[in-house]
Amino acid sequence: MLDIKNKSLSNFTFIDLFAGLGGFRIALESLGARCVYSSEWDEHVREVYIDNFGDVPDGDITRVDEISIPDHDILCAGFPCQAFSISGKQRGFEDSRGTLFFDVARIVRAKKPKIVFMENVKNFATHDNGKTLSIVKLIMEELGYTFYQKVLNAVDYGIPQNRERIYMVCFRNDLNITDFNFPRRIPLLRYVEDFLLDDEELVKDLYIDRPDTYFNGVEDNTYSHKPIRLGIVNKGGQGERIYSTKGIAITLSANGGGAFAKTGGYLINGKTRKLHPRECARLMGFPDGYKISKSPNQAYKQFGNSVVIDVLQLICQEIGNALEGVANEGDRVQAMVI
Repeated sequence: MLDIKNKSLSNFTFIDLFAGLGGFRIALESLGARCVYSSEWDEHVREVYIDNFGDVPDGDITRVDEISIPDHDILCAGFPCQAFSISGKQRGFEDSRGTLFFDVARIVRAKKPKIVFMENVKNFATHDNGKTLSIVKLIMEELGYTFYQKVLNAVDYGIPQNRERIYMVCFRNDLNITDFNFPRRIPLLRYVEDFLLDDEELVKDLYIDRPDTYFNGVEDNTYSHKPIRLGIVNKGGQGERIYSTKGIAITLSANGGGAFAKTGGYLINGKTRKLHPRECARLMGFPDGYKISKSPNQAYKQFGNSVVIDVLQLICQEIGNALEGVANEGDRVQAMVI
């Protein structure tokens, strides 16, 4: 998590839909924005959210009356990727019915927030040959918004994890923001080894010593901006690969099996182990003070489904810059008139 000095969103309110562990919330609050509503249907995740923020999120958003949701400036939604029922006609708002994006759209239609900030998996950009993304763009434009989207990888923003996600930022047309820029890449200065726990007692049960462990002969003495594979266990399938801590982490996953399920295996102190949930939290940008689930299985799943806070913070900074730029231009024009 970045230490943000410029609280450029301090006068803004937001809602946290499909809230998960609250990654959007932490990012926006770091820039001074205030959360006025949250929604999350998963009971295990709700418990963690309540533990950290003290708020009790609404449950299933499909059952929430959009009129009852408080007015807000920014709508945040890391909504799940569902298949759209597309006949090829691209009928806009009607084509989104039956998907969770429809619930985002109906709230936007009712509340007209200034900004809609959404996140999804990388494949959302190409789902159904790009028709899904086209429909989302069309709907947001129908609702009166300018639509921007880009696939960003966490490794390009200071986090040593290969995690590509599509980010969508929509500005209400009356804001007159026509030149929004996603954040520029920043140098990677830290690697997996910089995110590991120092307390061996916490990770002692994660080490795996198996006779079917094979190393590929690659020397573990070089840093890289990519995952460095050193070996495998068993047949080397998903969750059976061993990496160097001098590279970046593979994508944390909510699903999958294998000896190193959900995190991959890493060679640490001459032994192989998967990552600890706290190390996963760090690789997602969550501060060490964040309270994680007491169930390791739930914690791994939750962080695998979460968002990288650092990337969200950088995008939020650009949102703040765009808003400030328009405000400054308005002041300049007014001064010229006077």
